[in-house]
Amino acid sequence: MKQPLNIFWFRRDLRLDDNIGFFQALKSDHPVLPIFIFDSEILKKLPEDDARVTFIHNTLQKMRSTLQDEHDSSIAMFHGKPIDIYKELTETYDINAVYTNHDYEPYAKERDNEIKAFLSEHDIEFKTFKDQVIFEKDEVVKKDGDPYVVYTPYMRTWKDKFKDHDLKIYYTNDYLDNLVKHSRLPNLELSDIGFKASSQPIADYTVTPTLIQEYEDTRNFPAKDATSRLGPHLRFGTVSVRKMIKKAIAEKNEIFWQELIWREFFMQILWHFPHTTKESFKSKYDRIEWRNNEDEFKKWCEGKTGYPLVDAGMRQLNETGFMHNRVRMLVGSFLCKHLLIDWRWGEAYFAEKLHDYEMASNVGNWQWVAGSGVDAAPYFRIFNPTTQIDKFDKDRKYIKTYVPEFDTEDYVEKMVDHKMARERCLKTYKEAVS
Repeated sequence: MKQPLNIFWFRRDLRLDDNIGFFQALKSDHPVLPIFIFDSEILKKLPEDDARVTFIHNTLQKMRSTLQDEHDSSIAMFHGKPIDIYKELTETYDINAVYTNHDYEPYAKERDNEIKAFLSEHDIEFKTFKDQVIFEKDEVVKKDGDPYVVYTPYMRTWKDKFKDHDLKIYYTNDYLDNLVKHSRLPNLELSDIGFKASSQPIADYTVTPTLIQEYEDTRNFPAKDATSRLGPHLRFGTVSVRKMIKKAIAEKNEIFWQELIWREFFMQILWHFPHTTKESFKSKYDRIEWRNNEDEFKKWCEGKTGYPLVDAGMRQLNETGFMHNRVRMLVGSFLCKHLLIDWRWGEAYFAEKLHDYEMASNVGNWQWVAGSGVDAAPYFRIFNPTTQIDKFDKDRKYIKTYVPEFDTEDYVEKMVDHKMARERCLKTYKEAVS
C-alpha cells in the first residue's frame, strides 16, 4: 500500500526558506514531495538559450543539492503540460493534498483552475497561499471596494494597512525533516527540456545598507551601478519579499520601499483588469492609428535610432538582459510616441529579452509610457531623447559603454526628427482620444 503524501509545487518561489506554501506543507501531517514542472506551454515560446531558464535550472540544482546533502531528500523535476504531469503523479503516488503559492497572471490562473478541478475529482485538495506579495488581489482597495487605479493613494492605503500587518518570516529549517526521504528523485538537464546554457548570466542581487540609503540619490543615473538587480530574484522568488521589506524599513528608505509597493500596485491591477495584457486600460487609446513600421521597429530593437541614449538602452538590453529603469521609460516613450509603434510590440520585445520580465509590471509600465494605462503619463508628455542625456548621462559614460561609435562618423543618422515626431504624435493621439 502506498504511503499518503503531500506535494509542494515550486513555481515563482525558488527558495527553501520563508516560503509560505512550502512552510504550510512541511507542517502538515504527511511527508512532503517537492516538485518543479518545466511547463512546455511556456518554454515553447522561448529561445533555446534563454537566460531565465538557465537561472531557474541552476537555482533548482542548488536547492536539490541542499536537500540531498542535508535532509536526504530532493526535488522531483518534470517537463510537460502541468495537467499531464498531475495525471501521472496521481497514478504514481497516494496524494493527500497539493500545496503551492498563488500566481496572478492570466495563464497561471487558468492553469491552476484546471488542475484544481482535476485534483478535486480525485478527492485531492489544492491549497494555495499568498507568498510573493505583502498585499494581493482586493486587500488594498478604496472604501467602496473599488480597486485603486492611481498609485499614490494606493501606496498610502498600503502603508496604512501595513502598520497593523504582522510581517512574519516563515522559517522552514525546523520542519525540513518532514520531506519525503528520497535523494534520487527525477532530475532534468537543460538539454532534456530542449535548452542550452545561456551566455547571459543573471546577476546576483545587491541590497546592501549603502545601496538602500543612497538609492534615491543614485537610481536615476544609468552610468552608476546603483540599482539592486533585485527584479529577477523577486520574479522567480529566489528572495523573499518580506525580507526585502524588512531591509527597506530597517534602513528607513521610503523610495526603495515604494518601488516594492509599485510592484504590488501593478500586480493588483493585472488581477482586477486581466484584459490589460492585450487591450488599453483606457479603451479610447485602442483607437490610436499606430504606424507600426517594421523597418523602424527593427532599428529600435537593434539600438540604431540615431538617438544615443535610446540606442544605449536597447543595446544594454540585448547584450545583458537588463536595462536601467530610467532608460526603460525613454526607450518606451520613443517607440510609442516618436515612431507611433504599438506599445504591445515593445512589451513583447521586453518580454523576450528582460531577465526581470514580470507581466504585471511590464504591461503596466508600457501602458504608462503609451499614456493608455492606469496612472499614466498624459499623452502630451513626450520625453526629449536629447535633453534627457544632459539630465541623466551628462558625461556620456553610459552612452559610450554601449554605443562606442557615438560621436564618430560611423554613428547612424537620427531616424526621425524630434520636433516633427512630437507634432505627429500629438496630432495622432488627439484624433484618437478626443
